[in-house]
Amino acid sequence: MRLLETEAAARLGEAFQGFRRAALSAVYGHSAMAAADRGDYRALLALAEDDRLGVLTRLFVIGVPVPAEEVASALAPLGFDEARECGLVWGNSEYLAGWGAQFDGDRLLFSDQLPNTTGGRMREHVLGVGGASKLLMDATLRAPVSSALDLGTGCGVQALGLAEHAASVTATDLSERAVAFAALNAVVNGVELELLQGDLLAPVAGRRFDLVVANPPFVIATPGSGWTYRDGGREADGIAAELAAAAADLLNPGGTMQFLANWLHVAGEDWAERVAAWFPDDGLRVWAVERERLDPLDYVRTWQRDSGETDDADQAAAWLDWFEAKTVAGVGFGFIGIRRVDGPTEVVCEEARHAVETPWRDRVEDWFAVRARDLEPETLWHAKLRVADGVMLQQSAALGGEGWDVDRQWLQQANGMRYAEEIDPLVVAFLGACNGESEVRLQVQLLADTYGAEPAMLYAQLYPFIRHLIERGFLR
Repeated sequence: MRLLETEAAARLGEAFQGFRRAALSAVYGHSAMAAADRGDYRALLALAEDDRLGVLTRLFVIGVPVPAEEVASALAPLGFDEARECGLVWGNSEYLAGWGAQFDGDRLLFSDQLPNTTGGRMREHVLGVGGASKLLMDATLRAPVSSALDLGTGCGVQALGLAEHAASVTATDLSERAVAFAALNAVVNGVELELLQGDLLAPVAGRRFDLVVANPPFVIATPGSGWTYRDGGREADGIAAELAAAAADLLNPGGTMQFLANWLHVAGEDWAERVAAWFPDDGLRVWAVERERLDPLDYVRTWQRDSGETDDADQAAAWLDWFEAKTVAGVGFGFIGIRRVDGPTEVVCEEARHAVETPWRDRVEDWFAVRARDLEPETLWHAKLRVADGVMLQQSAALGGEGWDVDRQWLQQANGMRYAEEIDPLVVAFLGACNGESEVRLQVQLLADTYGAEPAMLYAQLYPFIRHLIERGFLR
């Protein structure tokens, strides 16, 4: 299936030459564009005139009907009949509606129109650039690679981003319509992609890649909904489990996989143990980060709003009954990063619902880099450590009979992951000498002399904390 043949798609790209976010910001202002990003198009609508830029903005960005004669002029050299035949625009003889057009940096991406505009939604709806896709783009590693794969490409936003640093990019989607949009966007943006239609991993069976990303249809248990763009057709959080299980066979040695996921919080079960059980015993290093958790009712309401089904009480009841039968207390949302390594699988699951310094890819790079190093006791015994930039020691104290009594001490990061970590006075004393000049063994000896302890026993006590603080970025 093609929305437009290659030559016609190229003429569509010519019609939209210069129609990019920077151009719109220059004409309408950054505040109007920022408001539009949040779904408030009032300022943009008031400013958009009847010139070519204004017509394209009203039709494809704001999503309001535009007089047909204005559309025909603005789309040249793409023919008016061609535009109607491929579905780019539709309507009566006087007014036309159109696809959605969004921006990712300097790229223009066509998709089905947003649900709050004239376009509505269909079961094969193809999303544009949403919050989830922006999170994945922000988290995706951008080092040059030979081969990259985008699973569930949708309109192609991740694949087009991968093309900037991957020699070859393959993208798949179950939806034939999504593959067609991705092909169109590739031509419009002058990018070559290998596009394959099929269910998740099936189109690339037996192949391996250096980098794999996925914004899959991860929504859990939507009885009878059948929304291809969001419901993976697997039981519960099975689509995430399927991706996790396939990671080792999908990646080249040293390769990385990054995907978004939902997972169940089942009563009496640790969500981290549930996620960790998805992975094979050997060959992977995994970081699973939960950014948000919703209770079942909020989850159902969120996704019914997404599809415009808020009035479907029967669907909501069936959905909530399913959660109740499975003793689900909540649903977590986050991302999973996987590195192909030699040795037993290591899975670290954590919650990070606080604000984190972006881009996330820097956090991901740091996480994998520190865990690739030798942090065994003998190595750290001879290491020279320093407290990382931006780390502060904070204390709380209560006024007692002899002055202030410190009852808590913790480290706080001003940047990076912005972790907070409570520590005891012994660790405080150790960190006070971590200036990058002395080996750990000398610091431990001095502490042992101060506390009247055996150095080996003191180091055995300190080592787990030292390693933990290195892994979380407090120590370098």
